[in-house]
Amino acid sequence: MVFNIKDSKERKIIRDFPNKVQKIDHVWIPMSDGKKLAATIWLPEDAEEHPVPAILEYIPYRKNDFTAIRDSVRHPYFAGHGYASIRVDIRGSGDSDGILQDEYLKQEQDDALEVLDWIVAQSWSTGSIGMIGKSWGGFNSLQVAARQHPALKSIITLCSTDDRYADDVHYRGGNVLASDMLWWASTMFAYNARPQDPNVVGEGWRKNWLERLEHTPPFVEEWMRHQRRDGYWKHGSVCEDFSAIDIPVFAVSGWQDGYTDAVFRILQNLPGQSKGLIGPWAHEYPEVATPEPAIGFLQECLRWWDHWLKGKNTGIMEEPKLITWIQDSELPQVTYDERPGKWVADNCWPAKSVEDTSFWLTEGRLTKDSTASQKLVVSSVQQHGLYAGVFCPFGQPGDLPGDQRLENSKSVLFTSDPIEETIELLGHPIFHAELSSDQEDALLAVRLSVKAPTGESTLISWGMLNLTHRDSHEHPEKLVPEKTYKIEVQLDSLGQQIPKGHRLEVAVSPTYWPQAWPSPKPVTLTLHTGEETRLTLPVRTPQAEDEDCGHFGPPETAEVMERDIIRKEERTRNVSHDLISGVWTLEDYSDEGERRLPENGMQYGSINKNTYTIKEDDPLSAKVQCEWELKVGRGEWQTKLVTYSEMTSDATNFYLINTMTAYENEEKVFHKKWETKIRRDHV
Repeated sequence: MVFNIKDSKERKIIRDFPNKVQKIDHVWIPMSDGKKLAATIWLPEDAEEHPVPAILEYIPYRKNDFTAIRDSVRHPYFAGHGYASIRVDIRGSGDSDGILQDEYLKQEQDDALEVLDWIVAQSWSTGSIGMIGKSWGGFNSLQVAARQHPALKSIITLCSTDDRYADDVHYRGGNVLASDMLWWASTMFAYNARPQDPNVVGEGWRKNWLERLEHTPPFVEEWMRHQRRDGYWKHGSVCEDFSAIDIPVFAVSGWQDGYTDAVFRILQNLPGQSKGLIGPWAHEYPEVATPEPAIGFLQECLRWWDHWLKGKNTGIMEEPKLITWIQDSELPQVTYDERPGKWVADNCWPAKSVEDTSFWLTEGRLTKDSTASQKLVVSSVQQHGLYAGVFCPFGQPGDLPGDQRLENSKSVLFTSDPIEETIELLGHPIFHAELSSDQEDALLAVRLSVKAPTGESTLISWGMLNLTHRDSHEHPEKLVPEKTYKIEVQLDSLGQQIPKGHRLEVAVSPTYWPQAWPSPKPVTLTLHTGEETRLTLPVRTPQAEDEDCGHFGPPETAEVMERDIIRKEERTRNVSHDLISGVWTLEDYSDEGERRLPENGMQYGSINKNTYTIKEDDPLSAKVQCEWELKVGRGEWQTKLVTYSEMTSDATNFYLINTMTAYENEEKVFHKKWETKIRRDHV
């Protein structure tokens, strides 16, 4: 996970702002229990004489090193336009006190409310506050909004979700998201163990570091103890009570992001003043995101903040509720620098411009008319899914799916005739089916691709469902073997052009490694074609409003802070197959580079390797291994963390191993191993 700003010829660097900016480092915000949170504040120089509204970003990723580069382009920009821009490390992260016990705990929200109280009490504050955040910061901005602090007037939430079980790195469709469950847990396992800065906190840094190393848990253990949508996941899922959010929300995502679906739900369920924006981007802020076109997103933020925090009429609320980028069809690539397309506008969601069109499945074909009932056998191929790309691309090379011809032979494929006229899709495809299983535990994965006239197959959406969760993620029920069930699988949302002459492909399978942890036994599904087994596509009719939307300014930011590159970034992603053993391996290696910040002398870097293995015809051979090496230091003070995390299973249990080794100036100062067994629960 690279916190960096890529160079771009399209991005404008702003050095002269309407307000001169002062940066205040190492601000302590006291909590009622005696703990302190570490903050950095960017302010207009005259804010004491002319108080300003505040914008808060509240995340655990270390403001003084790992996010310092990205913070440098955004927070001074807001301050230069008349805001106090405040970056706080949450409890247990960075220089803040305490231990970070898990994601999105009530303690995190309670602390945020105290931070808001503190901001209101400052002499430079007008008492009007907004929150902004991507990913973790997008999640907790929604959660804090639901706590209804009177000073919090609006939020901008990027790449986040309203439903922690349905749309996050843990579970998808009731399946263990094997690609990300352990990876993200291993990431936070390493991140949470980094030390405070001795130059900031003094001699107590080592005592606190050893406490963090000893007492910060591997999050994966708790996540795997909750394999159904219980109270653990309902906490922090604002969809449990949308009415608790009574302030305007600007929800932003991209088609490559893993959290796009939430934008549609937020617009459907939150106040009428809320807005949505979806571009072609990965999991990143739109002014620096790939693929192009990046946009002047910070200008859009200012228009939003000026309206809701300063009471200015910027015109932003007169514009359409939802603006999305409809992507042109492209041949498959694992990396796109640009995605051509067009902006379109809708004034509500669900949109009146979108109507469902169905395609029915028959043997090998998608047809516009329902067909006679057939029984089609769908067998397990455990290595199906290795070319799916990553669940949530961050914009690194190699993140995206490869040509789906590499996957199609491992699934059952249905192909349409060439499309007669170009169509545009916006929303969720839904796969409806009648099927039966020969096992009581099974899953169904569905891929939707576009086949070019030249034969290449580009994945445009996918979804999966743990079939024991067919009626409820909270109360799963085993399948009765050979009994026929009606099921629905909602695929990921998309904004996609399908050109005339191209074909649609639907592929179905009871496996999708490593996105889904395999069922305990090899599964054979029987798909019953006929009236009920079909794919529903959200076809959008172009609207007159489309011509006048999406006139964004060019991307612009404050100047990126000075940094010395000690080691450049490197990414490799390889699939291999041992013909003798039948073992397939996906190895994802990301050297995220090493940098030094002249401003404070901090030097930091990380290397991450994730390995996913599975043996043909053996679902119990599935294994995920995640390794991290993180360095943080300055001059003669250097620290290093080396972690290893592993996840396997048998028919009854999951097995988790986590090890942590810490070094100070190359001397080992800590080592610990955690081993846990957790019973499988309908997965």
